Amino acid sequence: MSATKSKMPDVGKIMAWENGELSPDATVEFFGELVETGMAWSLQGCYGRMAARLIEAGYLDKTGKVLRLPSEAE
Repeated sequence: MSATKSKMPDVGKIMAWENGELSPDATVEFFGELVETGMAWSLQGCYGRMAARLIEAGYLDKTGKVLRLPSEAE
């Protein structure tokens, strides 16, 4: 068995994000997990677009590492 993270996304987090129930910080962390596992690019297009926006905005790097959180804004 591989030591890499599971490729199955957390369905509860998916539902919470789709229902607008995740905080901005939790959203960044969730999308970091999706990018890290590659699922951001396999789910519906809205997930890849959101992941790309978070990367472009400097919240995530291209590997899914969280670089900063919205709560850390100056």
